[in-house]
Amino acid sequence: MRNDTIRDVFIYNSLTRSKEKFEPINEGLVGLYVCGPTVYGDPHLGHARSAITFDIVRRYLAFLGYRVRHVRNVTDVGHLEDELSGSGEDRISKKAKLEKLEPMEIAHSYTLSYRASMDKLNNLPPSIEPTATGHIQEQIDIIEKILQNGYAYEVNGSVYFDLKKYTDSHEYGKLSGKVLDDLVVGTRETEGLDEKRSPFDFALWKKAKPEHIMRWKSPWSVGFPGWHLECTAMSTKYLGNPFDIHGGGMDLQFPHHEAEIAQNVCATGESPVNYWMHNNMVTIDQQKMAKSLGNFINLEEFFTGDHEKLEQAYTPMTVRFFLLQAHYRSTIDFSNEALKAAEKGYKRLMNSLKNVRAMEYAGKGEPDKAWQEKISKSIQDCYTHMSDDFNTARALASLYELTSFFNEVHAGKLQPAVLGKDLFEKARATFDGMITDVMGLLPEDGGGEKRLEGTVELLIELRKKAKEEKNYDVSDHIRDELKNLGIQLKDEKGGGTTFTLD
Repeated sequence: MRNDTIRDVFIYNSLTRSKEKFEPINEGLVGLYVCGPTVYGDPHLGHARSAITFDIVRRYLAFLGYRVRHVRNVTDVGHLEDELSGSGEDRISKKAKLEKLEPMEIAHSYTLSYRASMDKLNNLPPSIEPTATGHIQEQIDIIEKILQNGYAYEVNGSVYFDLKKYTDSHEYGKLSGKVLDDLVVGTRETEGLDEKRSPFDFALWKKAKPEHIMRWKSPWSVGFPGWHLECTAMSTKYLGNPFDIHGGGMDLQFPHHEAEIAQNVCATGESPVNYWMHNNMVTIDQQKMAKSLGNFINLEEFFTGDHEKLEQAYTPMTVRFFLLQAHYRSTIDFSNEALKAAEKGYKRLMNSLKNVRAMEYAGKGEPDKAWQEKISKSIQDCYTHMSDDFNTARALASLYELTSFFNEVHAGKLQPAVLGKDLFEKARATFDGMITDVMGLLPEDGGGEKRLEGTVELLIELRKKAKEEKNYDVSDHIRDELKNLGIQLKDEKGGGTTFTLD
């Protein structure tokens, strides 16, 4: 289902710390930029949350009728070990040395790993997926503009952003609420301090040391760009300046996104983004899940169950459903109990979806005003919650209200006619569209599920034959044993038999 009537959508803007009505720069078009992965390891649950958050943003806006250009970058150079001071070794180069491979082998391998996991989670691929190494010249061009405007300086082949000069005439820290002193809190790194005018300044270009593998020619030295610069270059190149929405994890607000704003203002004279969106963290043992902290569970480990903290394997759709049960701005803590509950909730929803798709409108009976009002409200609530800062948790609750109705119809306790044909079809289309097109949840027809379905169908045929032969002991035994296994058989009036899983 596609809703071609664009509705009002309200987004929590991190820059203003308030919900604002979404007004795109170009009517009917949306430019969405999302900070993607630094590709030096396999993706984990934290990566999944950010990707799913902004996949939902894209899906819902498209569902309402917007055309969305979704740009998600790949960081394959410039992300140094110490994010605050912009110092230390490049993470990809370090991994390459450890594995005795070329840095681009590392970047390519883990980019493919990331994409494969995102595909399993049913995230739509971005419209454009640029890399930092593919946009070195664009980054050099921005540095030259910032130098020309007097907000950067070159020392010994490295170029630094003059943050103190910037703050003399511009506000810094509005997005994150941080102050300059926070830039150096928590690090003892002194690399480059002898070159900087102030310890707060961050690198736009770094001269490569002899042992540094990844390097490019520039007007200042053979070196590499700073981490913050790539997103400024790629977002504005593909979405314009300014553009609509910039997304990323909450941990990127400072210093990464603050630096993006400062760089763009000094290069072009204006802030790059109208709406900043940030998803909250996935925690494990009440601590942020992150590769840098070493406390992460890879997505593939979730899918196979091969991790000491996992009691079983969880399918990609279970993981997706688990993350959708919380609003994107709230933290969500990993636990096997929560994932098992998500598994049950997901299967219940998919079972209802299967039944809804098989239903046909029956014209018996008269429309019931009470039911019409109840279902109309549930349909409207799906849109209301999704339009209220993409609240998937509350939208799912509204979908479960529709599930209850459809289950009653499937059980024969209600007739579709209580809604009238138009409302029944609207409810069915909304249910299907919200689940698949917006939430991105799909039935998982794995080999095990197909074998189970085939086995049950065979038993249904054997039971049917036993009934035809008046061997009711056998037919009842099949029905009762399947019921004990959580498989409910339902004999339809037309003579067929369907089944549902508890």
